Amino acid sequence: MELIISGKGMDLTEALKTQVEDKLKKLDKYFNKETKATVTLKTQKNSQIVEITIPVKGNVLRVSCDTEDMYKSIDQAVTLLERQIRKYRTKIKDNKIHNLMRAEVEANFSDETVAEENEDIKIVRKKTFIVKPMDPVEACMQAELIGHTFFLFKNSETDTTCAVYKRKDGTFGLLLPEDE
Repeated sequence: MELIISGKGMDLTEALKTQVEDKLKKLDKYFNKETKATVTLKTQKNSQIVEITIPVKGNVLRVSCDTEDMYKSIDQAVTLLERQIRKYRTKIKDNKIHNLMRAEVEANFSDETVAEENEDIKIVRKKTFIVKPMDPVEACMQAELIGHTFFLFKNSETDTTCAVYKRKDGTFGLLLPEDE
């Protein structure tokens, strides 16, 4: 795996570069040599932020960790990324992706990877509700009113089912279906 390490708002020391390389070296077994991983180290006030992005065909694996210590952030980011990779590989192996797409996605991963544990997803509650037509701003207000971090609604402008979600920074994001 090829690493691209950069720093924003800070001096990128050799010790930090070495730490990132050493920690991500254990993930080499999951990827081919051509796979590029972008690692960005940032400092904002008292926060030390590490973002790792790895594009694989059809998807992007991305994690972000924010702690008071850069080395701790690196450790947590690599742990989260490894867990995300295992889930992604399990999803592929369990035939949850169409066979043709699986072959294309697996081209990004090396054959040396050992079978990982299957982390089961359990649905503990089901809820039905009426999807009401409204604009995205009204949907954000509804999410705020009911205290949820997301809200499903029918976009009155496009007549499609969409969702708004609250981001870590307090702003909202809008999920739109892709036109076929």
